[in-house]
Amino acid sequence: MFTEKRVYVLTIFLTLYLSALFATNTLGLKLMPFLWGTHLSTAVFFFPFVFLMTDIVGELYGKKMAKNFVYAGFLATVLFLIFTLVSGVMPWSEDGLWVKDAYGTVFGITFRMSVASLLAFVIGEYQDVIIFFLMKRLGSLPFWFRSNISNLWSQFLDTGIFMIVAFAGVYSAQTIFLMAIPWWLYKVAMGTLYTPLSYFFIHIIRKFDYENKSI
Repeated sequence: MFTEKRVYVLTIFLTLYLSALFATNTLGLKLMPFLWGTHLSTAVFFFPFVFLMTDIVGELYGKKMAKNFVYAGFLATVLFLIFTLVSGVMPWSEDGLWVKDAYGTVFGITFRMSVASLLAFVIGEYQDVIIFFLMKRLGSLPFWFRSNISNLWSQFLDTGIFMIVAFAGVYSAQTIFLMAIPWWLYKVAMGTLYTPLSYFFIHIIRKFDYENKSI
């Protein structure tokens, strides 16, 4: 039953979910220096929220609602890419030419990169939901364990699929491997660090949405 409180809560969660997804796909283009000469995308701070939101929603409102979030994220990403392509083919006004090159660099997403991103997102997110609820059916496993194990596996799939689809034939297998492993570990680590935030959300919502006795 969707009470007014529940709609309010789910709206906030969906807003956080989609905001993190779009921030990852745009602001994540920025790289910053990290350990031992490696580089870290700023998306590592936003992307864990995508998987954490589905885990929290799944824990509170069930598997079906978590899958609905995945569908919403996929559709929103497809629409965003369509809007980006439409914007890219529109003619430029002379007064706006000063930003043309930078605009094209940032938003000029190739078809291959778009397919890679969408495939990685859908498969990774769907697997996150499946593994999370598979472990939940086992009984007494705590939320933090289920969340982090599902995150470990789903982030592995997300990273591997994106790197292979986007860069196979462009870089050697060794280069792709060396790119993928650190990026996967970064995302898993950030997801682990955000686990206390998940417990905070669950605690607050259980008190706020007290009409649902099952959460």
